[in-house]
Amino acid sequence: MKSIAVDMDQVIADFLGKATRAFQERFNIPVSKEEFDVAKIEAQYPELANQFYLMINEPDFFRDFELEDKDAVPVLKELSEHYEIYIATAAMDVPGCFNAKYEWLLEHFPFLDPAYFIFCGDKKVVKADYLIDDNVKQLQSFTGEGILYSQSYNEYCTEFKRVHNWQEIRTLFLPVKQ
Repeated sequence: MKSIAVDMDQVIADFLGKATRAFQERFNIPVSKEEFDVAKIEAQYPELANQFYLMINEPDFFRDFELEDKDAVPVLKELSEHYEIYIATAAMDVPGCFNAKYEWLLEHFPFLDPAYFIFCGDKKVVKADYLIDDNVKQLQSFTGEGILYSQSYNEYCTEFKRVHNWQEIRTLFLPVKQ
């Protein structure tokens, strides 16, 4: 059986939606989800960078994310009938997120095996046939076939097959080709 590793933030979980709302509420600075970029925030508001990282490391910050795409749940359920599914999240940058991410995954994807949840840094350690990720650097270090989950910040990249939503992922992987 082939395996698919799936990134969490901005592929199945809406990190930017939560980060944007929390940034606006905590610091009273209006910023849209489309404009929100951690590097730009650090450059524009260097005095807030440390506070922002402390905020996203709060134990429950990652617990109430919305789904990035409502179709992620049914499509992953269907894929899990034909593929080994791993969730591979680069959680080492935000070590306070482990429990919240784990609980979020159990709540939204109870049909996945928690033994296949991978909390890592560089995803070159993930041994799967495919990786679906929004982060170009993670795909570049991955040793299997990388599939880029489209976001505004990765539009420049042309080196990977690109998907825009979970229905496109379904079409790409199902029916299973023998």
